[in-house]
Amino acid sequence: MKRVILKLSGEIFQGGQEFGIDVLQLRRLTKEIAHIHGKGMELGIVVGGGNFIRGSNNLLRGIDRVTSDYMGMLGTLMNALALQNMIENFGVATRLQSGIEVKSLAEPFIRRRAIRHIEKGRVLLFACGTGSPYFTTDTASVLRAIELKADAILKGTKVNGVYDKDPLKYPDAKKYDRISYEEFIERELRVMDMTAVTLAKSEKIPITVFDITKPGNLISLLDGARIGTLIGKDKR
Repeated sequence: MKRVILKLSGEIFQGGQEFGIDVLQLRRLTKEIAHIHGKGMELGIVVGGGNFIRGSNNLLRGIDRVTSDYMGMLGTLMNALALQNMIENFGVATRLQSGIEVKSLAEPFIRRRAIRHIEKGRVLLFACGTGSPYFTTDTASVLRAIELKADAILKGTKVNGVYDKDPLKYPDAKKYDRISYEEFIERELRVMDMTAVTLAKSEKIPITVFDITKPGNLISLLDGARIGTLIGKDKR
């Protein structure tokens, strides 16, 4: 892999805290990002915002879906700004692009400009998802991967892969080392948004779901280690 999109959910920024950003967790993650960048990897990072706000919680409190989704996008922007600052502290050049217009903080997403940034060796961060409500940051990560002609999508989470059912509720849950797009969709597995997986299937972009909270996992994965679960074409 030469060019990848890394999807980071908001809960990764949260670390062991109940809310907000765990700076120690962020620094550890940033160190790994700087390491793989130094080895020549072209990297785009799509950032979630669940550590600040979750749309489903707002719906219960009477805030409508569209408003809630826009609030969530602002949460991703806060995370992206923190990550950008931390990456630059490691001496790595970055650019931040946003799905909604915030002129004083980020560039608008422009595909040709984004490709140029990556070709120049900058780590490219994407905030505010697709810029539209009803679309998750999972879908945004697949869309950006298609637009930037990335080789793969890496979804960093708190779980070590895809299971046939919730491993926190069911001790007999089975972990997949590899699963096809079709089976993932048919089984309605919830670790990633269905729209995102369907879009990845149409463009044949592989997705690896892995535990990014374990130190060294990101580096090992990009060095070729078999970590997490690969969602891709049927081996047959």
